[in-house]
Amino acid sequence: MALSGKRVVITGGAGFIGTTLARRLVAENRIVALDNLHRDALSGTDLAEHPNFELVQGDVLDLEGLRELVTGATHIVHCAGIAGVDTVLESPVRTMRVNVIGTYNVLEAALSATATLERLVDFSTSEVFGQHAFNVQEAHVTTIGSVGEARWTYAVSKLAGEHMAHAYHSELGLPTVSVRPFNVYGPGQIGGGAIRAFIEAALAGRDLTIHGDGSQIRAWCFVDDMVDGTLLALEHEDAVGESFNIGNARSTVTIHELAQRIRRLTGCPGDIVFQPLHYMDVELRIPNVEKARRLLGFEAQVELDEGLTRTIAWSRERLGAPTP
Repeated sequence: MALSGKRVVITGGAGFIGTTLARRLVAENRIVALDNLHRDALSGTDLAEHPNFELVQGDVLDLEGLRELVTGATHIVHCAGIAGVDTVLESPVRTMRVNVIGTYNVLEAALSATATLERLVDFSTSEVFGQHAFNVQEAHVTTIGSVGEARWTYAVSKLAGEHMAHAYHSELGLPTVSVRPFNVYGPGQIGGGAIRAFIEAALAGRDLTIHGDGSQIRAWCFVDDMVDGTLLALEHEDAVGESFNIGNARSTVTIHELAQRIRRLTGCPGDIVFQPLHYMDVELRIPNVEKARRLLGFEAQVELDEGLTRTIAWSRERLGAPTP
């Protein structure tokens, strides 16, 4: 049921997940990527040279520009947003503005394309489940941290966007779907993230620095599996009006174990060191993907060591690091 002959608009289309998704679709579809290049995973790839790919430098805060961009679109994937703990802590106002108003603008613009629009996928986040998320299902109560803790402005903004997407479906008939990514990693990753930080330190022969005591637990999802889930949300009739966890509970480790694995896989001579946390962190995050499995046929395929090996190989080539 692969997409073919469609016009797909991807906001944040020069980002990590956006470019990975575009590469999967570009051979058979027209891809229009909107991005302000704040996080640019497109440079250095050949995607921008593909005749079916168009990059439009712009911003989701520009409603009129969005309306023009989505004219004739059959599918919209809204990946754009402020993310990354350090960025959120530094710019909580910008985080709320881009993630809330930007999502509103995308939904409003989509209303002008209803004659052609078949599906709109909105990217939410696993952080809507709060600090402790074990085996969480989509219907479980979303829990957000206390007001005044900047760490949670990201989760609040994405949850508001998810509520908006569902409201536009139930009241105005937009064919919206929300996906909640759980700790996505892989080749092409930019910005922050424990896996990227650990790999880059390891390949440089430096110590791997853990913030906190390393007991935080994460379930890691390889980017190809995240894209598989997104494609199913774009294609499957049963997806409309729903939210889906997309992740891989089998790839669950503590942050300390993650650092140990990366150190082993890279042959890093450095040690694992610890620094105090300077922000509120998520202690436990493991998804239940039964709904995505049942309605969409989703199943993560890439196990953690395989995904780490592929990511390390990509990083080694990009950084020009020697092979041990």
